[in-house]
Amino acid sequence: MQRHLASARERLIYALDYPTLEQARAGAKLVRDGIGVIKVGLELFVRTGPDAVALGRELERDVFLDLKLHDIPATVERAVGNAVVLGARYLTVHAAGGTAMLQAATDRAAGSGLEIVAVTVLTSLDAADLAAQGLGCEPGEHALRLARLAWLGGVRSFVCSAAEAPALRAELGADARIITPGIRPAGIGAQDQKRVTTPAEAMANGADMLVVGRPIRDAADPLGMARLIVEQIAAAGQARAGG
Repeated sequence: MQRHLASARERLIYALDYPTLEQARAGAKLVRDGIGVIKVGLELFVRTGPDAVALGRELERDVFLDLKLHDIPATVERAVGNAVVLGARYLTVHAAGGTAMLQAATDRAAGSGLEIVAVTVLTSLDAADLAAQGLGCEPGEHALRLARLAWLGGVRSFVCSAAEAPALRAELGADARIITPGIRPAGIGAQDQKRVTTPAEAMANGADMLVVGRPIRDAADPLGMARLIVEQIAAAGQARAGG
């Protein structure tokens, strides 16, 4: 069962895009009061392993373990079990792994407090990239197809770009938790992302949680930037509730 998000701050996931544990700890401590969740991705986890996840306990923040698992069901099931032991709150898997893999992940996580999150289409990909993979469709169409597959596998939380969020919300309803990366506050460049949006636009499109990394990390005032994004999330949430 998904946990209710009580505040706008809980909706902001800060990506610890740092090469070392020491830098990640320092960066997370700097913005701790302005964020709700810390995201540990492949770069940091491959280098530091469980110590990176332990930052959550140290900082009293939930951990979004972004490993995007994609393997045979038995292997993913065991990996999910290890993530439970580490104390992660969220764990990503690739929706493209198939229903059996997704079901194995959600079955292993059931009752543990760990939420399985299915990644649909990476925000670094566009229609040309999908065509190169032999998929003759737009990212939005493919994201919805993968979300349906993951739903059948028991998943209730999804990663997609804000552009795909309205379709997923309409298809899956209020019980789905939609998490959007590729968030760039106004004035921040897209960098290596191809499908980006502002915090307000993402919330208006139906997102529940936003993943932000470099715009906070590289800001002159990282904590101030985090708080600004939370303010925008809160304002957009109020507008959505009122509309």
